Amino acid sequence: MQLSIRPYRPGDREDLYDVCVRTGDNGADASALYPDPRILPDIFVGPYLAQEPELAFVVAETGGAQRARGYVLGTADTRRFVARYLAEWLPGVVDRYPDDADGRGHELRHPEAMLGPGVDDYPAHLHIDLLPEAQGQGFGRELMRTYLAALRERGVPRVHLGMGAANHAARAFYDRLGFEELARPTPRLVVLGRSTEADGDGLTARAGSGTSAPRR
Repeated sequence: MQLSIRPYRPGDREDLYDVCVRTGDNGADASALYPDPRILPDIFVGPYLAQEPELAFVVAETGGAQRARGYVLGTADTRRFVARYLAEWLPGVVDRYPDDADGRGHELRHPEAMLGPGVDDYPAHLHIDLLPEAQGQGFGRELMRTYLAALRERGVPRVHLGMGAANHAARAFYDRLGFEELARPTPRLVVLGRSTEADGDGLTARAGSGTSAPRR
C-alpha cells in the first residue's frame, strides 16, 4: 500500500469518521465505548469539515479506492468556530445523542468549553489522527507541517490542541514538534500550543504540498 498526503475531498468524510472512532480511545479503537460511536466524529470531525474543509488534509491511498487512513483538521479561529457550531452544526446532531452530566453528550452540547483563557493568544486549534498503517512513516509530521503552513497563509500566529493526559505516545509526538503545555483544565485533559512559524523542528511546507511513501 502506498500512501500520500493531499487536501480533503468531500468523498473522504466517512473515512475520516471511521478513523476518528478507531483512534478515539487515546489512540485505540473506541467503537465499543459508546452506544453510538459516531458521537465522536460528530464532535471532532464533522463540524470542521462543514465549516473549514480547506483546513483538512488527509493521508490516503494513492491507488484503488484512495481511502483516507489519517487526517489533520481544525479551525483558524476558535471563537468563530464555536459560534457557528452552536448556530449551524449542533441543531442537526443534538437529537441523535442523549445528554449526560460529564460525558460526550455533554461535550457535544457545550463547545464553549473550548474558550479557555488562552484562546485569543492561540486562536487556532486542530485534531490529528492516524490509523496504525499510516503511523511510523513521517506522515504525522508532514500533516502538521502542511496544516501549520495553511494557518500561516491565513495570518494565524499560534495554534493549540487538547489531548488526553494518558496518551503518552501522542504527548511525545507533540513535544518533538515544538508544542508546549499551556494548561491542564482537568486531570484527564492537557492543552498544548505552539507558534505556526517554522523553526528548528523543520515544520515548513506550503499548504497542500504532498508526499508519499510505501507502507512499512
